[in-house]
Amino acid sequence: MDYNESVPIQTGATAGYASATEHAPAAAPGLPQFASIEAMVKAVQPAQPVHCLHPEKLVEAARTFIDHFPGHSLYAIKSNPDPYVLKRLHDAGITHFDVASLGEVRQVREMFPDAHLAFMNPVKSREAIRSAYYEYGVRDFVVDTRDEINKIVEETDRAADLLIVVRLGMPKGSAACQLTGKFGCLPDIAVELLKDAAKVAARVGLSFHVGSQTLDPASYANAIRMGSDVVRRSGVTLSVFDVGGGFPIPGLGMDIPPLTAFFDVIRDEIAALGLPEECEIWSEPGRALSGNCSTLVVRVELRKDDVLYINDGSYGNMFEVCSMSWKNATAAMRLPRAGTKGRRALSKTSALFRFYGPTCDSVDYLPGPFTLPDDINEGDYIALEGMGAYGSASQTSFNGFHSDTKVEIIPGVAATHTRRRNPRGAKHLKVVK
Repeated sequence: MDYNESVPIQTGATAGYASATEHAPAAAPGLPQFASIEAMVKAVQPAQPVHCLHPEKLVEAARTFIDHFPGHSLYAIKSNPDPYVLKRLHDAGITHFDVASLGEVRQVREMFPDAHLAFMNPVKSREAIRSAYYEYGVRDFVVDTRDEINKIVEETDRAADLLIVVRLGMPKGSAACQLTGKFGCLPDIAVELLKDAAKVAARVGLSFHVGSQTLDPASYANAIRMGSDVVRRSGVTLSVFDVGGGFPIPGLGMDIPPLTAFFDVIRDEIAALGLPEECEIWSEPGRALSGNCSTLVVRVELRKDDVLYINDGSYGNMFEVCSMSWKNATAAMRLPRAGTKGRRALSKTSALFRFYGPTCDSVDYLPGPFTLPDDINEGDYIALEGMGAYGSASQTSFNGFHSDTKVEIIPGVAATHTRRRNPRGAKHLKVVK
């Protein structure tokens, strides 16, 4: 499917989720466009969740890193591998990518033949290493064990053009999502791995990850100092110093400083290291590049006191909202309904609500709490901000629910769609070229 293609938007009472295995083909290239989320809801009255994409926010995020981060920013595409997102970030100047699987390697290389790819998963299959190197030109690999170094050396036939980056583990810090435990080695081991890597690779690097949605810039300062000590003890000349990801976005129910505050700390700490002039500084932003690019619109199907049953949930586009208990900023919308006259506008008084998703699993629960009008009820729509990262990328088709419907929000644009009916009476949008 072309990066601009989309399935028709189903609307009306008879429309349900797209089949988990039989998605309708795109009506025509190009996503439907609307001037606002409210305009989309009014025109479409969607019966399934809709990702409202904001292309200008992708450009803004890309330019923030390009203009202010003191080095190369590698987009961690696991946060959102949608070709729409990749294309717009690339067009905005993001040409380096953090890939973690052969599938991601293949996707980015096919889209952008000249892009710089770094295989940043510390545990890779031999087949993935071999294919990434020989078929897709990947030369940069991260490790946190001697065994992984051996695999890379063996599967690339002792290649003379490798960059091996050692990942240093980080203690618990200010991140909302801690990443301690699975990846990263202790400082003493990192010292030895740097020495080992220097014997077999043309270039060596050091990386770390302070955790996702990091709230305090000081976390990077502490990590850089730990890394500096490891490098000094190893005696190795670094080619890459990678400060990882974890850069936060606003709107998830927590106070964060602006990204420039993180960049200022990183710049000052890096300057104090005395690294070689040719040493590259890397970062691996995922959420910070894609997180703000989508607002997810869902519909309330039932209300029970302070619990709203909505048409998306933890098995769909809201896995991370559930697992991390995010409190996304929200807005509510109410439309007139057939057979009712003078339906009142939503109340201006707010209340706190919890959500259940559409599946029959009680785990499909989003505690929030989410602030919404106190009279919100069945048939009303909710827009959740900050849904561009780890949402559509991690959804399943569990229990037969699935939606990958997307539209573009372009302020000032005329809606690029017409309405038609199929023989059963379910309405769809037809994209206008």
